[in-house]
Parts: sequence; C-alpha cells; structure tokens
Amino acid sequence: MRSPTVFQIGLPSGASQIAFAARMNAEAARLGLANTRFVNATGLSHPQEYSTAADLAQLAAAIIRDFPEFYPLYSLREYRYNNITQPNRNRLLWIDPFVDGMKTGHTDAAGWCLVASAKRGDRRLLAVVLGDASDAARTSDAQKLLNYGFQAYDTVQLYSSDKAVSNLRVWKGESREVGAGFFTDQFLTLPKGKADKLALSMIAIEPLVAPVVKGQRLGTVKVSLEGKAMAEFPLVALDDVPIAGIFSRAWDTIRLWFQ
Repeated sequence: MRSPTVFQIGLPSGASQIAFAARMNAEAARLGLANTRFVNATGLSHPQEYSTAADLAQLAAAIIRDFPEFYPLYSLREYRYNNITQPNRNRLLWIDPFVDGMKTGHTDAAGWCLVASAKRGDRRLLAVVLGDASDAARTSDAQKLLNYGFQAYDTVQLYSSDKAVSNLRVWKGESREVGAGFFTDQFLTLPKGKADKLALSMIAIEPLVAPVVKGQRLGTVKVSLEGKAMAEFPLVALDDVPIAGIFSRAWDTIRLWFQ
C-alpha cells in the first residue's frame, strides 16, 4: 500500500481564490493543522499546496464533531439536485455497513485518496489512504486499515468531564482548594488488552496562588504504557477561586516563605 505523507492539491485562479484560501488557512491554523497549506479552493494541483494524512484525519474528526447535522450527507450513496444525480464515489458504503463517510479524491499528483469513517458500537475510527494506484486499491486499503484498527486496538475512558481528578492547594484565595480536572471526557486508544498496564501521573503547577480562573491550566496528566509515553492531557481548574482578603493573603505570604 502506498500512502505518502504529503500530497498536492490546487491551482491559483484569481483574487477571489487567494482570499478564500487565506480564510481556509486561518481555519486550518485554528484546528491545529500544522502541515496543511491552501493556495486556492479548486482542488487542482499546485506545488505550494499540501496536507498530510494526520491533518486530514484531524479535519475529518472536526467535521464529525462540529457539524453533526451535516455529517449524514456523507453516507448517501447518491445525491440528486437540479435533475442531476451524482453517485458517491466511496465504494465502502456498499461494502461495509459500518462505514458512513467520508471523502474520496483523485488527481495525477495526489493519486487515489480516501478518508473513510466507520462506527462500530460506541467506537468510531478514521482511515486515511493517500497516493494509491486505483479506486479499487484505495477502497481495499482503507477497509484493511479500519478492520485492523477495530480488531487490534481498544479505546478506554480515562477521566469523566467536570469531575475532579485531584484537589489542589490554593494560596491567598477565598477557598483553600480547587478541583482540577477536564471539561470533556478523556479517552485513549491503545493496543488491545493493555489497559491494565497503563500508568498515570500528575504534574501540578505549584505553588498555586489566587486568583484562579475556571479553565486555567493547572498542570498535566501524563499517561505511559510499559514505560513508553502515550499521551498528555492538560489539567484545568473546574471552578473560580477569587483572591482572599488582605489578612488571609498576608498570612499565606508568610507561610509560603517556609515552603
């Protein structure tokens, strides 16, 4: 299977295309697509326009997450508008009942490409195939990747949203502690059967001095598997802690001298 890291798309076509590309680049930056650059919106090849498999997977995940009302369109096998019927070129929609998206592509520079999404039970996986030799090849390779991902990996929930992982000491605040945790559920995908071997450690920013603002970064939770780093999750304050009165602040200042 040929899956090059970088592929090319797009040709410049006037001021409107350049302006639109600038907006696309701004959105790519917002989504954290560090290895993507748009020159225009035509989809035709240009040497200065590129992306990566990782960025395409991240973009696909953002579409699924942020536009649930539109995502069902990707599962339609055909779409009819203005008396024109356009078939969906994603052949996996006819092969795998769990596949419900997402996008095919083909140019001479990029080859045959496919971003495929499938949901089995509560798990959703994305497969990105770039630079394949044919329509049949990209379909087969994407199916193999999805099957391998579902069979060889588990997804486990590490933390629940809005529940404190730890209560951290706050100095010079109206409260002496603040709950530290996450605003969204935290998951990790790892090789099947390895969940019980995960090791989690917390590194807190100390000393923590008021005021503390809800959502403020308080530290990091690091996850490792058999000594190998797997992921890091930013730990944030779940509540505000306003600054205390002058006497409490003065007392905590003295106590901090001896810490």
